[in-house]
Amino acid sequence: MPKMKTHKGAAKRFSVTGTGKVKRAKAYKSHILTKMSPKRKRNLRRNTTVGTNGEAKVLKRLIQA
Repeated sequence: MPKMKTHKGAAKRFSVTGTGKVKRAKAYKSHILTKMSPKRKRNLRRNTTVGTNGEAKVLKRLIQA
């Protein structure tokens, strides 16, 4: 059986931390930012982790070649 290939779309969006959690960027930071408060935009800059363990497991399989 051939090797699993990395899902390049997922690899560009997600990464795995040292403790094994899946890291992602927050949404709603691309356009129409004038109506958002500076506090909200500032909080959207931070990265966060993927919420559910099931999704994290699938994403790890996609991005680990």
